[in-house]
Amino acid sequence: MSQNILVTGGAGYIGSHTLRHLLACGYNAWVFDSLELGHARAVPPGRLLRGDLLCRDDLERVFTQRRYDAVIHFAAYSLVSESLQQPQRYYHNNVIGSLQLFEAMQRHGVHRIVFSSTCATYGIPERVPIEEETPQRPINPYGNTKWIIELALRDWARCQGWAVGILRYFNAAGASASGDLGEDHRPESHLIPLLLQQALGQRPVFSILGVDYPTADGTCVRDYIHVEDLAEAHLRTLERLRAGEALICNLGTGQGYSVLQVIAAVESVTGRSIVTREGPRRPGDPPVLVADARKASKVLGWQPRYRSIEAIVETAWNWHRRHPHGYAS
Repeated sequence: MSQNILVTGGAGYIGSHTLRHLLACGYNAWVFDSLELGHARAVPPGRLLRGDLLCRDDLERVFTQRRYDAVIHFAAYSLVSESLQQPQRYYHNNVIGSLQLFEAMQRHGVHRIVFSSTCATYGIPERVPIEEETPQRPINPYGNTKWIIELALRDWARCQGWAVGILRYFNAAGASASGDLGEDHRPESHLIPLLLQQALGQRPVFSILGVDYPTADGTCVRDYIHVEDLAEAHLRTLERLRAGEALICNLGTGQGYSVLQVIAAVESVTGRSIVTREGPRRPGDPPVLVADARKASKVLGWQPRYRSIEAIVETAWNWHRRHPHGYAS
């Protein structure tokens, strides 16, 4: 019998791709989303349950409506720069909202969860690639909120016998191979879509935020992981969960690309020149974040299919050309 899965934040970028993968693999999956940041058009008809994690009545309604076997928890605010400006908003939404979700799960006997965490919990690592045992020292409120939720879930696993999966992924990128699901944030803050908007003539210039980092070319280096590879990892984690265990894995390719290297890849894929200007560093940005994802390979049997930045950019370009104004196109 197929399992019922609740996907919080499933109308968002990574959540919508994971939802599609769940449904394709025979799971019965529903989305719980306020649509503050998500898109109803990213969710198949009949799969959207609109509500807010901060509203206990919304949660009670959803968990009373049907019995769920597990939850995949994406819903969160996730902009580093915004978290520095409005830390109270991030703690309220990310931490309190998650705790209310966990309380509802406990009331209704749902004790399996896969949590969308982030490499931002590591802060500025002492060495790269980053292993799961690397000390977690977040340097911004966003990373702090994710770290706090991780700590809570590890306690829930140890003290309440929950089966917990914590996935710390690096820079999600790309779009569905079919070209009908993609990245649409308002405002947009991620590197690849910003560059593609410039390639489409929607932005006059792209600002490189920091050219004085201690890297080969002076710009930030990140590990870009395709969104469909992330979706596959969530399903494998769901299948691997064991009661009383907190399974923690990094998700990345192990290959880092600088901002200038990503710009070159975008120019190669699109055939268009990117107009840039140099700007100051963005507060809260570490110089290098690259994953050691060997544990995910060993424990989950997971390997990313998209390994080159050009292949990732190509799927994103396919989406943006077809949807120049996102889901409103």
